[in-house]
Amino acid sequence: MSIIYVLLSISVLVAIVFFVAFIISVKRGQYDDTYTPSVRMLFEDELVKEEPLQQDKEENKVNSK
Repeated sequence: MSIIYVLLSISVLVAIVFFVAFIISVKRGQYDDTYTPSVRMLFEDELVKEEPLQQDKEENKVNSK
């Protein structure tokens, strides 16, 4: 039974070490994407839905009343 406590405490300790290493690497910028911004302009933009004109908005207000 005591081996379960030893293995459990070792596994928790290892998990804490990996978590601390992950937090440190994130703070130092290890996972920052430096490649995508440089090639973003090469991709086609997605179509953006245009907002209706001001006149259309006013007509919708009148029609909804």
